[in-house]
This record gives sequence, structure tokens and C-alpha cells, in this order.
Amino acid sequence: MKVLAVVLAAGRSERFGQDKLRLDLGGKPVWRWSFDALLQHPRIDGVGLVVATDHVQATLSGVPEAAFVVEGGATRQASTAAALAALPETAEWVLIHDGARPFLSAALIERLLDAAQESGASFPALAVSDTIKQHNGVHFRTLDRAELVAVQTPQVARVWDLRQALASASPEMTDDMVMLEAMGRTPQAVPGDPQNFKLTTPEDFQRAQAMLRPVETRTGFGYDIHRFSTDPARSLWLGGLLFPGVIGLEGHSDADVLLHAVVDALLGAANLGDIGLLYPNTDPRWKNQSSSLFVQETRELLKGENWVVSNLDMTVLAERPKIMVRRNEIIERVADLMQIEPQRVSIKATTHEGLGAIGRGEGIVAQAVATIQKFVLGGYDGSLSP
Repeated sequence: MKVLAVVLAAGRSERFGQDKLRLDLGGKPVWRWSFDALLQHPRIDGVGLVVATDHVQATLSGVPEAAFVVEGGATRQASTAAALAALPETAEWVLIHDGARPFLSAALIERLLDAAQESGASFPALAVSDTIKQHNGVHFRTLDRAELVAVQTPQVARVWDLRQALASASPEMTDDMVMLEAMGRTPQAVPGDPQNFKLTTPEDFQRAQAMLRPVETRTGFGYDIHRFSTDPARSLWLGGLLFPGVIGLEGHSDADVLLHAVVDALLGAANLGDIGLLYPNTDPRWKNQSSSLFVQETRELLKGENWVVSNLDMTVLAERPKIMVRRNEIIERVADLMQIEPQRVSIKATTHEGLGAIGRGEGIVAQAVATIQKFVLGGYDGSLSP
């Protein structure tokens, strides 16, 4: 059985007031929580993303683990159609999930897949606890809450069935299960999860933030030093930026002393070794290589261990060049390499007041302190069973 999942993350967030799907929640975008939960589930063979037009290229390059990334439509139905068109021919089952529901547990996924195998389609539902009234513009009518449920996602169906249902669906059918019911199918409801709520208003986002807590926080320190090269043609790279007109530093790679310190701080915090172990100067692969690659690969190593970078503080000790005139550029570049917000990155610079080798202008020293965290939902990892 080939099972594919789809995260719908192309919404315009009109009721929320800003793009809620890309807000930072516990160190990563809102949509990423459910994407990771689906990606890590052993019964799911791949996860695709449906995103807004202006996010397609960035998502393609930034989320290589996605089975596919496609442009969404103006409606949920249009986004579902785009996802179904992108599914590989081998896909038999599909789970379609709202990216605005970040707290998806493996237990709920498990219930849905089991139920879908029995009945052909399934969805999560919660009993309604409040009294519900229907208003026709003039009068209120109280509904029997015993007959009502609140429907969540993911919703699971056979790919072929959903394609057929979509082909004959009317525009007002915004729910996948409604389309199946219209063609005579009877999806099975499974117990939903109260924590699998949808972020609709800013208050919902505040609730989500309150539910998260860091299960572990670590700090790592990085230090590196390189002497200036005797080769006048060698370029100087610092913080991923080229500094024209200044002779570069000696080193096997591009000798970006600042990024080397950053890498060591990150690796040290996560207890994953050091730059000499992972990117040794004896390996010809790294000869004259950009240190930006080291940062990107280290970022992926941390991501694989579920670490998020909450803060990165850098210091440069040098007589030349002038670092702080390019402070904002360095911050933006390092934040981009780490895929974190620029406000999580800081840099300082100072001279050595003429003291020692650095004071004599023989080289540059860089230091970095990285703080990394793992976040959990309500005492358990959002990708695991509660």
C-alpha cells in the first residue's frame, strides 16, 4: 500500500490578518510541525506540499525532503486538485491535512489509516460540547449537539475515489469527505484530538505558543583563528560575504573564520563533533570550498536531530577589515544559511588594541555562541503518540 500525505499551506490567512502558516512556532514555521509529523510516520511513504505561488521556489530549495511542491489555488478545492494531480501514479491512499493544524500526533494518523482500510475513507471528529444555535437572520434554532461533531484533518481516502469525487464536486464543497459522500461513499469517523486544533485567529496562535515548552536547551561555543595569506590574490570571506580589497586568510577551504566558529558552536551544542571531524582539511572535497556549505550541512544535521537554533551570537577580533559597516549584511546572510529569523543572530567586533599576533594584524579570530532547543507539545513530541 502506497500512502502519500499532503499538507495544504497555500491559504491567504484572511481572518488571521497575516500569513499564519509561516509564523515562527517553537523555532519553525507553523506548517512545518504537521509536515514533520507526517514525514516521520512509518506508514507514510512521502509528504507533498501545496503552497502559495510566491513561496514555490523557496520551498523547493528549502524543503528537499518534500515528495513534491506545487502551487495552490484560490480555494481549498483547487489546492486539493493541485495536490492530486501531483501525486505519483503509485499512490493508492492520500492524507490531506491543513497546514494550520500544527499539533498532529502519530496516534491520530494511526487511527485514520486503520479506519480508512476498513471503510475506504476516514476523518477525525470531536464531539461538540457547547450548545449550538442556528440563525437564519431572524430567529435562532437550537441544534441537538448529540447529533453534531466538529471535523478535523487529516482526511484519508483512496486516491482514485477522491479524484472521481473532485471531478463532479460543486464549488461549495470545501471538505474532502463531503465530496466523497456526494458520490455515495460513507467515510468512517475516528476520535479526533483536541490538540489538533486549527489556527484561525491570533488568539489560537497564542494558545499554540503556550502549549509548547523547550524540553532541552543546550549551548555551544565555537572558536577559530586564521592568519592572513601571503598570496595577494586570495579573497577574504567573512560571515559568508566577500570583502573586496583585503587579502584573504590561509586555509584549506575559503577560510571563512567566522562561519567556522559558527559551525563549531552548533556542532558542540548538539554534541555532533567538530568542524575538523566533519570537514577535515585533509579531504580534497573541501579544497577551496565555500564555508557556507559547512553551515548548511550542519544545519541539516541539527534538523535531523530535531534541534532548532534559538540564538546565535558571534564576535570577530581583528584589526582589519572594518566588520561592523557590514553588520546587517552578515546577519542576513548567516540567518539565511541557518534558515532562522535575523533577530536570532547577532554580531560584535573589536580590535586587539595592538596586542599580540591579532593586534599586529597577522590574522583574525572569531568566536560564536549557539543556543539550541528541542520543543515539545504538552510534554510529548508532536510527532509521537501522546
